[in-house]
Amino acid sequence: MSYGGPQWPQEPRRQSDQSGSFDAFEPFEPYRRQDQQSQSPDWAALADASAARTRRRKWLLMGGGALATAAIATVVATAVVSSGEGGTEASGKPASELPTAPDLPGEKGTEPSFSSVAPPPPPNPKEFISDERKDTAPLSADTLFPGKKLTMGDRVYTKGPTARTASCASATQGSLGAALTGNGCDQVIRATYTRDGVAVTIGVAVFPTEAKAQTAVKKSARNIAPLSGPGVGGFCKGGPVCRFVGNSYGRYAYFTSTGYLNGKSVTKGDRKAFQPGDDLAEFTFRQIVARGEQQAEAAAAR
Repeated sequence: MSYGGPQWPQEPRRQSDQSGSFDAFEPFEPYRRQDQQSQSPDWAALADASAARTRRRKWLLMGGGALATAAIATVVATAVVSSGEGGTEASGKPASELPTAPDLPGEKGTEPSFSSVAPPPPPNPKEFISDERKDTAPLSADTLFPGKKLTMGDRVYTKGPTARTASCASATQGSLGAALTGNGCDQVIRATYTRDGVAVTIGVAVFPTEAKAQTAVKKSARNIAPLSGPGVGGFCKGGPVCRFVGNSYGRYAYFTSTGYLNGKSVTKGDRKAFQPGDDLAEFTFRQIVARGEQQAEAAAAR
């Protein structure tokens, strides 16, 4: 490094006049070295040197950043490899050598097993209402004809008097009594329903077997005695024509007697009188079927 670099120029020297005041300036003369040769700094060289230093710092910073990034990537990769469950290491085997699904621990395939013995068929509901030994559910006027009203479609019938008797013939008219008792009738349950001036008595006779019930219906005149009582006057007595219908299902025979409360006779094709009798017979049939289904379901659950 050389000494004697450039210096700032000196302040101009003022000249004084005879009065002692300063009002003129001496021309500026730059400073001269002792060798009387002016020399200015090499600005281009200084700029090159500064640029070189800047580049070196930049390369050092870039290199350090790259090394730091590589180190972080190595640490992350090592953590991923060693983070297996339970501290286990990667097997390093190709996918083709890995165990297949059946070979995995605890995953051995097992075939479902089925019993070769077929389950018994469900009980037939009709069997329970065809034999008195199986038909053991409670039976009464309330179980056969529950409630105070009966609705069939848009038709509502009011329930009147009910009755139950073990003297089957006393609940009949004509030859029906002999047909019931001759085939072992156990009891007769009756109920009367009314609607729009028409009364229907539905009577259910109970027999030991299905065959006995069928025989009683075939050999009878199907004339169940009309049941009157509170709210229901006598009908189908003393002359008016009434409609009598009978049928059976299982060990039950059921009969209807339909007539007008005012004593009017039922004529052929009288829909007003026919409809109530048909509705009561249909309802009774459903009740008998339901009785068998309920007992069958109870037997299957045991």
